[in-house]
Formats: sequence, structure tokens, C-alpha cells
Amino acid sequence: MLEGLYAGSLEDAATRQNSVSIAELEARVSKAPIPMDAIKAFSRREQIHVLAEVKRASPSKGDLAAIVDPAALALQYQTAGATGISVLTEQRKFKGSLADLQEVRSKTTVPLLRKDFIATEYQLLEARAFGADIALLIVAGLDQSTLRRLMRFTLELGMTPFIETHDRSELERALDLDAKFVGVNARDLSTFETNRDLFGELSHMFPSDVIKVAESAVRNQGDVQHYRDAGADVVLVGEALVTSDPSVTLASFLEVK
Repeated sequence: MLEGLYAGSLEDAATRQNSVSIAELEARVSKAPIPMDAIKAFSRREQIHVLAEVKRASPSKGDLAAIVDPAALALQYQTAGATGISVLTEQRKFKGSLADLQEVRSKTTVPLLRKDFIATEYQLLEARAFGADIALLIVAGLDQSTLRRLMRFTLELGMTPFIETHDRSELERALDLDAKFVGVNARDLSTFETNRDLFGELSHMFPSDVIKVAESAVRNQGDVQHYRDAGADVVLVGEALVTSDPSVTLASFLEVK
């Protein structure tokens, strides 16, 4: 599944590159506002942070919500107290787009994550050009030299690399590269089953200066409390928000201390 998602994203990026060159993206980046400091935004530890996701669909669940106006949804998230917003831009399985990212950027003032299957510098240039402050890099999809190179380029663009891991060895790889914004995804990318306890099993490995993000299996306030008790600084939530009243659900999550 993961290989297919990367292959599709890279094919779509190559198609876009036929229309928009690297030089054009670089020119757009040079005129863009300075990226927001995501590390600073998420560093306050008094209560849980929510990274709220604009998510129409997923490979495991299919269609979740139509989301005709992603900017309006993102503004709801921001108003309800989300520290940052994640925008799915993968178009085949998640039904997202760079246009979604651009629209959300135009209406919000919190850090934005481009969530996609990124494996090239071109995709990182796209992320910055369309308004992202954070870029997702998935350890399971990248060898260590590529991960290091893309992390470095993300930082050169002024963005924060968000490094996603799924097990102990992947977390070790992320920490070996001195990553400061690191997620543990409870979803097994081979079976798509979730293990809500995985984060707690690995949280002791995080240095104190690393922002710890719990991903997946966040369905209700109890799940958020579970992750917080295990040491999470941030929960990344999509499905639970887009399939409910997002303002009410998000507010309940932020009650967790």
C-alpha cells in the first residue's frame, strides 16, 4: 500500500512538473512570507495541542466527508483552538490537492502541514510555494540518506520537518537525525490496523526537547487523554473531526490537560 501511495504521488508530481518548473516554484518561494515557526507554536506543554486535519478520504475508510470548502473547515479548526492544521494534498486515495493547501493558507494564521507522500525536493518546493510551514517525511518510505537529505532541504526552505514513525527502529532513525518534531503513527501501514498503545511503548525514547506527536486512533476525548497520559504533546486528528461537529469535538479534546 505504501509503495503504491508513493508511486502515485511521485507520478502526479512529475505531471505537475511538466507544467510548473523548479525555477518557477523557486521564484514563488522567494516571494512567499517567511514560514511560521512550528516548533515554537507547539512547544507549550501545559495542555495537549491538536493538529487538526482537512481529510476527505483515506485508503482504509474510503470517503469520510465531502469538504467542499477546506478553508472554511480550517478556519473552524483555528477558531476552536487548533494549534496547527494538516492538509492532505494526495489526490488519489485521500482526494486532496495543493489547491486545498493554498485555500487554507489564505484564510488561516496557524502553522500548516502539507501531508503527502514526499520523496523529492520538488514536492518540498511545492509545499513551501503553496503555503506550508511543515512538511511530512515518512521514515517507512525513505532510506536514511534520502530522509537526511530531505530533512536538510526542508530546513533550508525555512519549514519544519515532521518525521513520522511506526515502530522502534523507525523512531531510532528519526532521532539519529536530530529530528525535533516527531510522530508515532498507531496505524500499521502493512495491515492498516491500529495499536493505540504503541505511542506509550515508545514515548520513553524521546529526548525532552523533541515534540511528541500521537497519530491515528484518536476517536474521542478518552483517546486524547490516553495519549496525553502517555506523554504526547500533540495529537494529529482527522477522521474524528470531519465526521462530527468539528468545533465541539475539538473543544472537548482541548479540555485534556
